Amino acid sequence: MQVIGTNVMTQVALVVNDIEKTKERLAKFFGIPVPPTIGSGDFAITQTEVMGKPSPDAECKMAFFSVGDNVQLELIEPNKTPSVWRDFLNEKGEGLHHIAFNVKGMENSIKSCEEFGMELVQKGNYGDGSGCYSYLNGGESIPFIVELLENF
Repeated sequence: MQVIGTNVMTQVALVVNDIEKTKERLAKFFGIPVPPTIGSGDFAITQTEVMGKPSPDAECKMAFFSVGDNVQLELIEPNKTPSVWRDFLNEKGEGLHHIAFNVKGMENSIKSCEEFGMELVQKGNYGDGSGCYSYLNGGESIPFIVELLENF
């Protein structure tokens, strides 16, 4: 039985110190155009929560590369406000932050992950309001953060 109802990975995300420098280098590496940098969005839309508490100042810059059939490589440069992104960068440095999966029924997927031993550490809506995300720390269950994505 699958915990979240899918095993199809849709995204791999890296947290970086300098998104502009990193995306230039990766574009050259992949031989593809440099993607635009976008902001995480306004709190009125994102409603970002970190460890269950509203975090209106937790923001980041993002860039997305298409690197395969239905797979994205996401770069994230967090601001200085505490968030799952900033904490990761402070504690571990640049590197793999999460692996994402598209789900249907976010609350049920979160519940299944928690029953599996994972902890919900951050959630919010996409900056354009077209969907939502949740980060679950794998803890003892798996050695990385899982991001659940649901489009509205």
